Amino acid sequence: MSETDDPTPDEVADDVTGGEPVIEADPDAANTPAAEAEPGQADEPVEGPRRRERRERAERREAQARATAIEQARREAKRAARGKGPASAKPVARGRVRGLKLFLVSLLLTVAVTGIGLLLYFTPVMAARGIIVNGLGAVTREEVLDAAHVKLGTPLLQINTDGIADRVAAIRRVASAHVQRDYPSALLITVVERIPVVVKDFPDGPHLFDRDGVDFATAPPPPALPYLDVANPGPADATTKAALAVLTALRPEVVAQVSRIAAPSVASITLTLADGRTVIWGTNERTEEKAQKLAALLTRPGRTYDVSSPDLPTIR
Repeated sequence: MSETDDPTPDEVADDVTGGEPVIEADPDAANTPAAEAEPGQADEPVEGPRRRERRERAERREAQARATAIEQARREAKRAARGKGPASAKPVARGRVRGLKLFLVSLLLTVAVTGIGLLLYFTPVMAARGIIVNGLGAVTREEVLDAAHVKLGTPLLQINTDGIADRVAAIRRVASAHVQRDYPSALLITVVERIPVVVKDFPDGPHLFDRDGVDFATAPPPPALPYLDVANPGPADATTKAALAVLTALRPEVVAQVSRIAAPSVASITLTLADGRTVIWGTNERTEEKAQKLAALLTRPGRTYDVSSPDLPTIR
């Protein structure tokens, strides 16, 4: 073929396909159903783009899970080689352990204290095997023990100390009583006896009165004890309280000179001294001031000392 000759259509097709034969599409093939495929040929599903993406994601997750499991197994093996427990066994917090220990210790202490208390209360481990009495003077030990009425061998925790104190304080000569347990096996009773301040004669003999006006004994009075001259002496009598208030306000050197105190009323109190001198006291108001003025006046000669008006005391 010469250079001037034009190529034919068949020659052009050969050049495009590289000399391979071209198979022409059958226009009726697209309308043929799949059921008319040749016998013996396997049906293969067609995988679309979305299905392919899901499959690839699932494969990646499976691969990641396998890698995580392998890494976890490697770490567990390393911990086992170092002598550590598995990672799943987390250590307990220190604060929680400390709190649990404190709770257990408190519980044990409570149980122990309760047990000891029950042991001491119901058993004679610490029982009253002796009674100690302090403060005795005119009151005898036998009087105190009879009033206390304590059975030896009784556990100390079962003894009612307040009840014993009340019974002992009921003794006529006792002003107050205090009872306490003296562990391990004794009971301590401390008494405070009444001290006579004045005496008054009665048909059955002289009665002693303390500073509160309590008639606590019928006995001979101590030397130089002042006589009380009131109608109805007693702790609730106004004249008795007024007279005793005067005596307790006087200075000791003055009280030692008083032989009698008379109180016909609360406004006419008089003192008679051992040497016969008289003190007109008046009411029991401004008692401290009157007592101070009287101590100074008694250093001067006279027969009657009037301090009823402490602003203007007189001597006659």
